Amino acid sequence: MKIEEKFIEYEKLLKEWSTKINLVAPSTLTDIQNRHIKDSAQLAKYIPKDVKIIDLGSGAGFPGVVLAILGWNVTCIESIGKKTKFLFELKQKLDLKNLTIINDRIENFLSKTLVNAGEFIFTARAFAPLIKIFDYTHKTNCRLFLLKGREIETEITTAKTRYKFYYELYKSETGDGYIVYVYNLK
Repeated sequence: MKIEEKFIEYEKLLKEWSTKINLVAPSTLTDIQNRHIKDSAQLAKYIPKDVKIIDLGSGAGFPGVVLAILGWNVTCIESIGKKTKFLFELKQKLDLKNLTIINDRIENFLSKTLVNAGEFIFTARAFAPLIKIFDYTHKTNCRLFLLKGREIETEITTAKTRYKFYYELYKSETGDGYIVYVYNLK
């Protein structure tokens, strides 16, 4: 199956599953390609191909599954069983051998798994405030590429009360949000 075909099948499965469980806001189901797939795919130009991605709170698979379709090695961490079942169906139907799905809480996964800076990058979209993401990931010293909304400056200010870090902001190509690249988190 070609990449374009995988994205068409992804959209079909997302619509089908969204009638049973809450995966994305119902109002966004009319524009899945732009609102979810293209939004997630814009990370591809920033993330090197030779790293493994750990997608936090993967939910409907954004951005993790999109990046797996585009060729990255991705581990999706999702604590909600119904959403994990959806991710497993995506993996199987889209034949994504480079996608690993873990049904666990992030803090449990990270306490059991050796995550080395340089080898891994964290991604997340519509997951948690920046400070909460840092609470989970700060001990790994890994880089993060996060899709965040227009309130990112407030989140950065709040995170600076507890953590030191460097960051770069890139305007989203698909909406009024941002990509925030975080490194040297301590």
